[in-house]
Amino acid sequence: MQLVDVWFTLIAILWIGYFVLEGFDFGVGILLPVLGRSEAERRVLINTIGPVWDGNEVWLLVAGGATFAAFPEWYATLFSGFYLPLLIILVCLIIRGVAFEYRGKVDDVSWRARWDRAIFIGSIGPAILWGVAFGNIVRGVPIDKNKEFTGNLFTLLNPFSLIGGLVTLTLFTLHGAVFLALKTKGDIRERAMAIASRISPVVVLLAVVFLVWTQAKYGSGWSAATAVIAAIALLIGVAANRAGREGLAFLMTALTIVAATATLFLALYPDVMPSSTNAAYSLTVHNASSTHYTLKIMTFVAVVFTPIVLIYQGWTYWVFRKRIGVSDIPAVTEPAARSGAETATTP
Repeated sequence: MQLVDVWFTLIAILWIGYFVLEGFDFGVGILLPVLGRSEAERRVLINTIGPVWDGNEVWLLVAGGATFAAFPEWYATLFSGFYLPLLIILVCLIIRGVAFEYRGKVDDVSWRARWDRAIFIGSIGPAILWGVAFGNIVRGVPIDKNKEFTGNLFTLLNPFSLIGGLVTLTLFTLHGAVFLALKTKGDIRERAMAIASRISPVVVLLAVVFLVWTQAKYGSGWSAATAVIAAIALLIGVAANRAGREGLAFLMTALTIVAATATLFLALYPDVMPSSTNAAYSLTVHNASSTHYTLKIMTFVAVVFTPIVLIYQGWTYWVFRKRIGVSDIPAVTEPAARSGAETATTP
């Protein structure tokens, strides 16, 4: 295997990690106005992701940085062509991060309500747009012989990519619901399991349509295998949630995201950005990559630092592994000096 193939694989793994971890973050944010019926319950929901949401976003930063360094032509074409959607995602992530930190700074109902709406908007926007973006990457976009994107915003709003956006939206919401069932106790846990059951048929329908469409038009033998794994894992996750086995349900929704994202990358390879104008203009792992020396240096850095990051993040999840509920949330008796995303419990 050449280094360009190694780095294509590593970038795929980074995106998989980001979607699995940030996926339930987005789901919690989307469900905040649905499951949070009181201030204490909303704090419970936010505290489930409070210690980890910013660490989960590191996967996105590393994926973007790795793409820039390993495949600069891919990075340049992608970020210039998808400038507006990616800018909207960035703004949503900024708003969402600020909301987590500021919602508890003032002991005022309307103040917290505004930041709660910001969390919802900052979660639902990326949940949709990431699916739209990756749908277009797999489908192909207009690229000329100079490797420049020649389309516009409306080029990206096609049926395949829009279904991709609905898939990521509903799948992340389901992933967030089973995460909340796993991390909470009492009424919130029961309601999270119930809402996961209600949205499951929609998720299954959209995911199957998107996976079949992807495989039929862009897939390969390897992508067919991962698509089947994604479908089976999703069905098992739905059944596990209905049986009250939230741990297995969360594991299966995570596996669904892993296999579905792998399906997209396997359908894409060896292209990194196909051209719908002319196949000869497509960006591939070979014509879009950095020099061999650059990839060697990157590989050395990745081998040294990746285990450190994984160990630290794994330790964070272990420390904050306990369930929390309304009884763990102290009453606010004065204008809050602490972050709304702080954790109220200890392991």
